[in-house]
Amino acid sequence: MQIKGPSFALKAKEEIASLPFPEIQAKAVLSAFAKLSGSLRLSSDAPSLDLVSVSAKIAKALYRLFNSLYGPVARFSYTRSSQFKKRVKYHCLVPASIMDDLELDFFSSKIPSFVLGKEELERCYLSGAFMASGSVNDPHSSSYHLEIATLDASYAKWLVHIINKMSGHAFNAKISTRRGQSVVYLKRAEQISDFLVLVGATSSCLEFENVRVERDFSNIGNRLANLDEANMAKTIAMAERQEKEIRYLIDKNGINSYYGKKRALMEMRLSHPDASLTELSRLLSVELAATITKSNVNHLFRDIHAEYEKETGDGR
Repeated sequence: MQIKGPSFALKAKEEIASLPFPEIQAKAVLSAFAKLSGSLRLSSDAPSLDLVSVSAKIAKALYRLFNSLYGPVARFSYTRSSQFKKRVKYHCLVPASIMDDLELDFFSSKIPSFVLGKEELERCYLSGAFMASGSVNDPHSSSYHLEIATLDASYAKWLVHIINKMSGHAFNAKISTRRGQSVVYLKRAEQISDFLVLVGATSSCLEFENVRVERDFSNIGNRLANLDEANMAKTIAMAERQEKEIRYLIDKNGINSYYGKKRALMEMRLSHPDASLTELSRLLSVELAATITKSNVNHLFRDIHAEYEKETGDGR
């Protein structure tokens, strides 16, 4: 059985987690992660802040950041669900007193004051938010979608605010509601790519763009093939109609009733039923030793069609 590797979204998150965030930036990352994927754990000893991830790499990165900021305070553990797939969740536990320094309040919707107005810290805060509850579609999928989910509608508005005001970017983040969650999302491929760079997932951005370029080339090829097929079908249908009208007129009036270019075109169409207007103009130019343009051919066919409608009454 083939072992399925990590999703594109998880690889992007783990790439962010591997970055060496300096002290104040690390604080912004941890504050956002704790807000979206943390909880207060009460015990007989002292309450703990519990940050949860499905990735061991991300949990270890949190452990490293906490210990670099506050000394050896973090503990690392994991739990395994009793469900069929027995999913593992990894926990980074730190003293609840650290919440004050992170300006973390589970009952408030605001972004921490030490982050707001400082674009580099806002960027790091978005990195932590995406690592905690973000998701992005695999670039091979049929649609582009990046999101950060939260249970707090007001907090979602704050996230949209700091995303859309980022200088040098043209984000248009919006909010949707799904199963009781407020989901901040981006839909346009170029904005998703830009966001991945913003939060530090540059390698993931390159993978995203490479796949997107390949798909766009493939789509262009498919569209051109569809256009060729449609044009061919149109050409065949038009040629069949012209042949039917010419045969009707010849049967009724005789070929000797026609002269010059028109007669030559009528005979040429019957002998070359699949030829396009361009091909007919080239063949007629050779046969008549004169320049017969595609426009000339088209005009002659209009005359033949008008005569056919007059003869049959189809134009009434």
